Amino acid sequence: MMLSSSLLSSIPGLRHAFFTRHGGVSGGFYDSLNGGLGSNDDPTAVAENRRRMAEQMGVTPAHFLTVWQIHSPDAAVASGPWENGSRPRADAIVTLAEGLAIGVTAADCGPILFVDPNARVIGAAHAGWKGALTGIVESTVDTMVKLGAERTGIVAAIGPLIRQHSYEVGAEFVDRFIEADAENAVYFSPSARDGRAMFDLAGYIRMRLENAGVLMIDDIGVDTYSDDRFYSYRRSVHRNEADYGRHVHAIALERE
Repeated sequence: MMLSSSLLSSIPGLRHAFFTRHGGVSGGFYDSLNGGLGSNDDPTAVAENRRRMAEQMGVTPAHFLTVWQIHSPDAAVASGPWENGSRPRADAIVTLAEGLAIGVTAADCGPILFVDPNARVIGAAHAGWKGALTGIVESTVDTMVKLGAERTGIVAAIGPLIRQHSYEVGAEFVDRFIEADAENAVYFSPSARDGRAMFDLAGYIRMRLENAGVLMIDDIGVDTYSDDRFYSYRRSVHRNEADYGRHVHAIALERE
């Protein structure tokens, strides 16, 4: 039902989970632990899936929070359940509230879970290529620092995402990254097809983390596209499926 980071697992008073697609009640191509509120899945099934994930995280469903993700560099601060159940539009959540599970949804994009064990500040970020390029990593770290974290004290774990051997992109995609920084060329390798390249999203995220001052980084190394334990947007497109499930990857401070 879930994978974990050995680095995060060694920290007392912390819960986290990179949930797989198994252990839920959804059917069809949503099979089975779809947590995507923005999917076209049966809302009652999604609610039950999220209840199960909340239970795994040791919180009530109301304290199991995600945002309305828009592939932005924006981070939201949570101090409790969202007011009136209205999710802010952002791509990261940061909190120092105990008993609150904060998470992001993904189905190829890069989930990152953060903690400063000394300051007891946690974060969760959704880093697709656009968010990673425009600064979601730095925004999350900056917001954690504003809540009392120290950059060099932050531990980060990169979860399941589409890996370089599965992530073929076009020349215009490469150009966008090279225009931003010529050194980004190192994150692309030649594709078997002319005019295409293979993008290393995980490596790019790691670089952005290191440049933001985060040096303790774990990467669980799983490829969402080739591993059927996970949802994959790109795989669903290649299979001509009408929609796809979303994982929730979450972190929580246990009450002391």
